[in-house]
Amino acid sequence: MTSSFIREKTAQLIEELTDIRHHLHQHPELSFHEKETAAYISQLLTSWGIDHQTGIAGHGIVGVIKGQNPGKRTIALRADMDALPITEANQVSYKSMNRGVMHACGHDVHMTCLLGTIKLLNSLKDDFNGSVKFIFQPAEETLPGGAQQMIIEGVLKHPDVEMILGQHVFPELEAGKAGFKSGDYMASSDEINLTITGRGGHGAMPEKFNDTVLAMAQIIVALQQIVSRKAPTQIPTVLSFGKVIADGAHNVIPSEVIVKGTFRTFDERWRTTAHQLIETIAHHTAEAFGVRCEVVIDKGYPVVINHPEETKLVREAAIEFLGLENVVELEIRTTAEDFGYFLQQVPGCFYRLGTRNQSLNITSNLHTDTFNIDEKAIETGTGLMTWLALQRLEK
Repeated sequence: MTSSFIREKTAQLIEELTDIRHHLHQHPELSFHEKETAAYISQLLTSWGIDHQTGIAGHGIVGVIKGQNPGKRTIALRADMDALPITEANQVSYKSMNRGVMHACGHDVHMTCLLGTIKLLNSLKDDFNGSVKFIFQPAEETLPGGAQQMIIEGVLKHPDVEMILGQHVFPELEAGKAGFKSGDYMASSDEINLTITGRGGHGAMPEKFNDTVLAMAQIIVALQQIVSRKAPTQIPTVLSFGKVIADGAHNVIPSEVIVKGTFRTFDERWRTTAHQLIETIAHHTAEAFGVRCEVVIDKGYPVVINHPEETKLVREAAIEFLGLENVVELEIRTTAEDFGYFLQQVPGCFYRLGTRNQSLNITSNLHTDTFNIDEKAIETGTGLMTWLALQRLEK
């Protein structure tokens, strides 16, 4: 089976897949609420005669395409399903119909490409050996995420998965291209929650009260020293605070201030140490200002570590399918993904699909209200995922 044959077969599906993507984009659903999305996918799979299970880890879906000698080996392909709490600003015919919810991270594209891959592989099942398990995963965007629960519910078993692939849109890369990174690729992600409490009062008489706002400011500044003075220089580390609630007034110092942030890094030992430092520094700084600081750290996703051998093999296969000029080496990123849980269980690779088109002004970043894709990427993503699956079954 040649790469040109797969490209030809993929091209025949593009009109149908574009319609699927538009439907999914118009009907986004938030994490853990992907009920209608799951029903739509299930309806498509049923109409194609493909057996599958629903209700995995909430609204997840899993199934297996069995080729010849299905027990020879099983690989898995995963797409996430959830959208983001963003009101879409794009003026397109397929604009989100759910105000305040948008597929601003491209999960509509991920599902579309996986559906196209499933349809192609099902039509080719007499021509390959082994099995391909497909996984539609809910709740990637919100902790605790859906991947871990799917694993607990046995998604990598029966049959046992030997390797797994995940594909994600990438607006920094031109449509028609794909990117790969061996080893550490994406950071671990933890949510930092601080609650500073004291005796608030009139802003004109701060000497009579505890200034929770000033304490909050000093705590945030002090915590940044973890990155600048404590983090090992060889380990990328980010600590950012994005939400501060000090519900006082021009002349009222509040009794409580809430601070929320994120901590990202690439080393588990340092991650644990940093958590301890956050608690210690926050407590001691608060004490110096006569207030209290409660620290709650919600430990999130692990580092995404692409297995070197699998990444090498799929990168070589991608070059064969797309051409050397269309396969790029990615840089390490401090964004996060719960696909890392799958990679803790089985070898695999999480790679990127280019979606950018400067000439069409399709350049917006992920998680923005104007994010969109050059739909050429649907054809590239479907064909590439199909080709990678077939190549990994043979090698």
